[in-house]
Amino acid sequence: MRALLREALGRPALLALALGSPLAAGAGAVVRAWFLARGIQAAFLEAAPPADLLPYAVGAAGSTAVLALARGLATAGGGALAAEVKAAVRQRLAARVAAAGPERLGEPPARVAMALSDAVEGLDGFFRGYLPALAEAAAVPLGILVLVAGFEPLSALVLLVTAPLIPLFMVLIGRWAEGVTARQWRALFALGAYFADALKGMATLRVFGAEGRARKTLERLAEDHRLATLRVLRVAFLSALVLELLATLSTAIVAVEVGLRLLAGRLGYLEAFFVLLLAPEYFGPLRALGAQFHPARSAQDAAATLARLNAAPLPRPAPACPPGTPPGLVLQGVRFRYPRGGGGLEGADLAVGPGELVTLVGPSGAGKSTLFKLVLGFLDPDAGTICLNRRPVRPDRFAYLPQTPFLFPGTLRENLLLASPQADRAALRRALERSGLDEVVARLPSGLETPVGEGGLGLSAGERQRLALARAFLKRPEAVLLDEPTAHLDEESEARVLAGILALRDEGVPVLAIAHRPALIGAADRVVRLERGRRLAGEAERAV
Repeated sequence: MRALLREALGRPALLALALGSPLAAGAGAVVRAWFLARGIQAAFLEAAPPADLLPYAVGAAGSTAVLALARGLATAGGGALAAEVKAAVRQRLAARVAAAGPERLGEPPARVAMALSDAVEGLDGFFRGYLPALAEAAAVPLGILVLVAGFEPLSALVLLVTAPLIPLFMVLIGRWAEGVTARQWRALFALGAYFADALKGMATLRVFGAEGRARKTLERLAEDHRLATLRVLRVAFLSALVLELLATLSTAIVAVEVGLRLLAGRLGYLEAFFVLLLAPEYFGPLRALGAQFHPARSAQDAAATLARLNAAPLPRPAPACPPGTPPGLVLQGVRFRYPRGGGGLEGADLAVGPGELVTLVGPSGAGKSTLFKLVLGFLDPDAGTICLNRRPVRPDRFAYLPQTPFLFPGTLRENLLLASPQADRAALRRALERSGLDEVVARLPSGLETPVGEGGLGLSAGERQRLALARAFLKRPEAVLLDEPTAHLDEESEARVLAGILALRDEGVPVLAIAHRPALIGAADRVVRLERGRRLAGEAERAV
């Protein structure tokens, strides 16, 4: 709650609009009640002519207009405040996620994506509805109570005694709803994470005939989320019913008390009618606050999820490169152990010079992927230095080609320009020629304007890799990392991608590759073998 309030306090103008407008609406409601009470008394008890009733009619209409305008401003102010906070939180969280990297977050990608979308959107109810309702509930009933106490103390006492019933039941219902809402968020994140994993591994599931089991698991998680959502809705509907019932009963108690005293002649008509008109305005803000409790509770759970991601550690400052470090990509005495065990690196020393292609080989778990994560800055080494051209490494100085490069929905040109948005036609043409993608573009009717689906839908595996190579040529990186870039290609596609890799090397760029395919291993200048986190030298390393 405090974190959410700090976000609101950082935008004082919108906060003032969101909180001040409900107070103006409350004042308008009180003024309208007075004009209505006085005008009706003048019309029916005093038999005033129509001309004398005009000021009361104008006053009631004007105060009603002020009331409507203030409520509209409260909605607009709360919406604008929510939009600004959500945009700032999403931008800050995205920057934190990008700076921390995937390994430091400790959360699966699906959970991070859902936090950036669903969790951030879950903050909306707090700023749009709860904060304005809280301001109105804190000020308007108190103002009405003081006003009524000035001319009718007994009615004020009745209002004071009946008012705590609504907050009391709101707290009781809130404690019950807290656990229900938390379970709904957990069910949502579990469903999203499993769905993303199943979608990503759909090909593997089909190969092993496990798609039926995955579907049943997904159905079970979806059912869990459905039931959790229904529980939240049940609590919300029941709480709304309780709050409406309490507000109605409290208003009825005031009406009975005022009516009996009016019949007994102990209270004037104007005072009785004015109090009766003010009773709904007195209990209305408390009822509205209770109705906004569930969005606020959901926003708090969302904020807790976002806070965990915002607490992800940032990369440690990289140590300076030792004097005499040669150019290229150089690892000296790099050690890393995972916190919960499970391998790592035990003193890796490796140098990839400019214009050199080095391949890493070794069994699964030898430390090849860990080495790449350290070089890319996704993990911090426990000891040693990693340098690129005599400076500490940074991810933006690399081009990285995984087995399946990610392509965004859009045109070929848009996917290429992600690497260098300012690239001109000559740079694009050169990148296409060097990567071999020019042959693909020439066959397409729309050329570079050909649309590409999610993940490169519409392109073959080899064409996607050549597109990734073209990005690398456009970026002109200081080094290139390849993670089995020809793993799923046929021989012809593999030969074309390999030609592009060698062209990158020939431009004087250090190229480090994880490889299992003989063609890429055979094309390397050096082959380095890793086993159990250690580099095996001597006969395990050869020069070609």
